[in-house]
Amino acid sequence: MARIALVTVSDGRTSVYSEIRDFASGAQERVANALRHIGHEVAVVADPVGSNREAVDAGRQLAATSPDLTLVNIPVWAFPHFTVLIAGETRGPLALFSNVDPKYPGMVGMLAAGGALDQLGRPHLRAWGDVADESVVARLDGLARAASAVSQLRGSTFGRVGGRPMGMYTAVSSSDQWMTQFGIDVEEIDQFELVRRAEAADPVEARRGRTWLEERVAGVHYDGVRLTPELLERQLRVYMAMRDLIEERNLDFCGIKGQPELTDHYCTMDVAEALLNDPYDWNGARAPVVCSTEADMDGALTMEVLMSLSGTPVLFADLRCHHADLDVWDLCNSGQHATWFANRSDTPEDNLAGVSLFPEEFYFPAGGASVHHLASPGEMTFARFSRLDGKYRLQAMKGRFVRYDDETNERLMRASTYVWPHAFAEFDARSDAVLARYGSNHIHAVPGDRLGELELVCQLLDADFEDLGA
Repeated sequence: MARIALVTVSDGRTSVYSEIRDFASGAQERVANALRHIGHEVAVVADPVGSNREAVDAGRQLAATSPDLTLVNIPVWAFPHFTVLIAGETRGPLALFSNVDPKYPGMVGMLAAGGALDQLGRPHLRAWGDVADESVVARLDGLARAASAVSQLRGSTFGRVGGRPMGMYTAVSSSDQWMTQFGIDVEEIDQFELVRRAEAADPVEARRGRTWLEERVAGVHYDGVRLTPELLERQLRVYMAMRDLIEERNLDFCGIKGQPELTDHYCTMDVAEALLNDPYDWNGARAPVVCSTEADMDGALTMEVLMSLSGTPVLFADLRCHHADLDVWDLCNSGQHATWFANRSDTPEDNLAGVSLFPEEFYFPAGGASVHHLASPGEMTFARFSRLDGKYRLQAMKGRFVRYDDETNERLMRASTYVWPHAFAEFDARSDAVLARYGSNHIHAVPGDRLGELELVCQLLDADFEDLGA
């Protein structure tokens, strides 16, 4: 949940201020209580702001709390420069809120303050209405979640293990632009560091991880060549190496190039990437750490935002193929879907029971396990950040994961690379619109409807928003 700094602004005329102070304070209390009721942390300035000096002091007081969102409550006509002065003392996401009481022209005050911020180039969001209305509280909740997702980016560190994979421009972003626009630092790490650390990792711990998987997944299909117990343990030591790197370098999210060096000569990254994105491993429950395959920076950025909004793991996949007869997409990548998507259960065993570990195919001669499963059905939001002529945009759409009868599921999975994980997706967008306009081969997804929050995120990040299903 978000940390919200709440302040109420009022009329600057002394005689008017004294008349409306109690009303304004009561309005603030109702807003604060509504936000706390749904789980947000709220810090408030006790008295409504009625002078320029109070505005500056209030802004500094709230900035000191390091909020995800600064919310200026405008329940009455309020001098717009109070809001401007508060905004000048704060950084990060800013929003204005007004009631709709016709007796008190709060909406007029919000529009005047919002117009002033527009003139000064200060991005902000707006909400209005009665907090007794659930839809109004839902709008405020969306603002808070979007602001929290944006705030968590600033000051974070992305660990890029390796460089550009296989000539993919869409996987590589400018570290300067990331710092300027998102506040994210990029830590460059050589892939050999994974090999070095994996070779030094505890073999007993890796064996324990292998046993944990063998006892819980539907099957481990050792073939003695591309998948052996030793290769699976090597993959688990890579995972352990990544966990050490994340802790030592204070990485908030990451990506591994993998192809072609590691997948040609050491092992595939599938198991390590899946476990990093999962909310558990053989040591129990833990917070997932976004890890993108092919060191895809914009993919990892998208996943980090989606995970913050949803609180769930995030799917990473290729738009592998479209089956026109069913109007369904097979979202399939080299085995790094989080195993959580097999059943979306809080119990690891429920998810792992739908997972099989198969030997990797010819794409990855070094071998290792591919994490095969079929994503469980449900409503989803699909999205990805990409760049159009250097400017960031987020393309998104709603849709759902589906499953068919066993025979159809098998036929569809075997039409592409069977041993990789699959998600059959119906999009609320035409296939020709996706193929003509979508800016990447990679796509990402979380359960539920997150389009509204994603649009707010884009407003805060100065990125364009495109609903492909509109």
